[in-house]
Amino acid sequence: MGKKKKRIDTTVQEGLSHNPFAGLDSIAFPEADPNKLKEVLPSGPADAPIQKHPREGHRGRVDIVRQKAHRGGKTVTVITQFVGISLSEKESLARSMQKTCGVGGTVKNGDIEIQGDQREAVAQILRKAGFRPVFAGG
Repeated sequence: MGKKKKRIDTTVQEGLSHNPFAGLDSIAFPEADPNKLKEVLPSGPADAPIQKHPREGHRGRVDIVRQKAHRGGKTVTVITQFVGISLSEKESLARSMQKTCGVGGTVKNGDIEIQGDQREAVAQILRKAGFRPVFAGG
């Protein structure tokens, strides 16, 4: 099928001064093709300013949904799709939303629920926190 890879012996123990990665020095890596590097590296003068990516600084998209179903006819604003955010940060965001809107709310199953139709106020708070709010659903 293919070439057998040379195994590096790692069984030698020489105390604390032994470097288990010393055997990697003998491995030869393939040379890079200069034509492929031209495709990967940006073109232009070397002293040109680096432009920031337009989405840099955003912490990701979150969905803002207004729900009424299975809630006794009451409207609730639910914020979902958080990625890489801790529970304590969700709780502090929920507290600031409750305070700003003057209503109650909670954090359930990783989602923030705010009482009433508060989509615009919630979106403003999320933008200030660095998220990209998107109105989803009805």
